[in-house]
Amino acid sequence: MSQGPRSGLAAVSSALLAMSRHLEVRDVLKTIVASARELLDAQYAALGVPDDHGGFAQFVVDGVSDAQWKAIGPLPRQHGILAAMLHEARPERLADVRKDPRFEGWPSAHPDLVDFLGLPIRDGDEVIGALFLANKLHSAGGHPARPKPEGSCGFTAQDEELLSILAQHAAIALTNARLYERSRELTIAEERSRLAHELHDAVSQKLFSLRLTAQAAAALVDRDPARAKGELHQVAALAAEAADELRGAVVELRPAALDEDGLIATLRTQTRVLDRAHTARVTFTSNGFRALPSAQEEALLRVAQEALHNALRHSGAEHVAVSVDRRGGGAVLRVSDDGSGFDPQTVRRAGRHLGLVSMRDRASGVGGTLTVESVPGKGTTIEMEVPGG
Repeated sequence: MSQGPRSGLAAVSSALLAMSRHLEVRDVLKTIVASARELLDAQYAALGVPDDHGGFAQFVVDGVSDAQWKAIGPLPRQHGILAAMLHEARPERLADVRKDPRFEGWPSAHPDLVDFLGLPIRDGDEVIGALFLANKLHSAGGHPARPKPEGSCGFTAQDEELLSILAQHAAIALTNARLYERSRELTIAEERSRLAHELHDAVSQKLFSLRLTAQAAAALVDRDPARAKGELHQVAALAAEAADELRGAVVELRPAALDEDGLIATLRTQTRVLDRAHTARVTFTSNGFRALPSAQEEALLRVAQEALHNALRHSGAEHVAVSVDRRGGGAVLRVSDDGSGFDPQTVRRAGRHLGLVSMRDRASGVGGTLTVESVPGKGTTIEMEVPGG
C-alpha cells in the first residue's frame, strides 16, 4: 500500500527537477511534455503555446517520431478541442476525443487518439499554453490497464489532479525560461550597442588619421618624395588596422545561425570566412559531436569567436585550428594557434587583453570549464568543455 505513493512522489519529484534544469524555452517545453507522458503513462503528449494570430507559436510533441511529425504537416491551428483548451481554459477529460462534438478531424498521417486529458497552463489569469495527453497505456501502479468500461476515459480523476500539479510547475518553469531569454536578449542588445559605439570610435579615429596622413603625403609628394613615401606606408598600415577593426566587429555583430544550422555548421561557415579574410590559415574539424542545450552551444560559439579574434589579431599566427569533439555526454572546443603566445605568469594582464575573463564567465555560466595553455614563441591553446544536457 505504501510503495505506490512513494513511487508516485519520486516520479513527480523527478519531473519537477527535470523542468527546473533548463533555461531555454524550447528545452523547457520538451521536458514538460516528456515528463507528463512518462508520469501518466500516456502514449502521446503535446504542449501548445498560442500566438496572437489564431495559431500556435510553438507546438511540441512526445511519442511521435520525426518522420511521423513531418508527415502530419503544418502546426495545428486553434480549433476544436485545442481551441476549447485555450479559450475555455478548463480541464478536458474525454473517453473518445473523436466522438466529441467539437472534434474536427486530423490529417491522414496523424496517430489515432482515443481517450484524452488536457489542461491549460496558466500564469495568473493568462493561459500561456495547453498540455495534452492521449491514449492511456497503464493503470495506477504501473500494471497493464484492464479493458476500460464502455464510455469511460482511461485517464482518471487522480491523473487529472497529478497533471494539474505538473501544469502549475510548468507555468513557473516556462515563465522563468521566458524571463531568462528576455534578459539574454537585452544583454545581447546592450552588447551590440557597445560594439557599435566601439566600432564607431575605433574606425572613426583610424579614418581620421588616415585622412590626415594622406593629406600630408599629397603635400610632400613634390618637394620631399622620400617623406611622402613614408607617409604612404603609414596610410597603408592605418588602412589595414581599420580593416581589422571592421572584420572583428562583423564577426561579433553577425547573428549566429545556431537555431537554423546548429553549432558545427555555424562554426564551419565562420572559419571559412575568416580563412578567406586573413593571411593565416584557419581550419575546422569536428568528431562525434551531438547537439547540446542551446545555451551551451551559444557559449561555445562565443568563446570560439573570441579565441579566433585573439589569435588572428594579436598572435601573428600562420595557422589557427578550431575543433569541436564529443567528450562523454558533452563536448570540448579547442582553438590552437602557432603564434607568439604569452607567459602564463602574466595571465592576469593578458587575461584582460585577450578577453579570457569573459571567456571563463561564458564557460562557467553554462556549467563548463575553460583552460588556457600558452608558451612565449610557441602559440596558445584555449579549451572549453561543457557537460551536455
